[in-house]
Amino acid sequence: VDMTHVTTCVQGTLGYLDPEFFQTNQFTEKSDVYSFGVVLAELLTGQKPLTPIGSGGFKSVAVEFALHMEMGRLFEIVDSRILNEASEVDVMDVANVAMKCMNLNGKERPTMKEVASVLQKVRSSGMSV
Repeated sequence: VDMTHVTTCVQGTLGYLDPEFFQTNQFTEKSDVYSFGVVLAELLTGQKPLTPIGSGGFKSVAVEFALHMEMGRLFEIVDSRILNEASEVDVMDVANVAMKCMNLNGKERPTMKEVASVLQKVRSSGMSV
């Protein structure tokens, strides 16, 4: 009765899982927002969430995407098919939403309603998301 949430068995694909889960062992309503941000980054870049690298480790699209955004080099990582079909403004809008969704602090992530609202505006401007 006093429980606010119950997690019985965690299932998910590495690369999409909320990093906060690894610290707290709890999912929140914002955990899915993080996963959706990874999906947006995946769609923008054409890369899988995790890619094997030569040393036996993996490269994360979320980390690579964030690094490119922070360095102002987004368009170096965006798939050329996206760049051919969408305006730079629309790509930037979707990229900014992805970054907000992938914020490491779950409380600072937008709600899915806010994400949907932004994506609807982008879609209305001409980009197919």
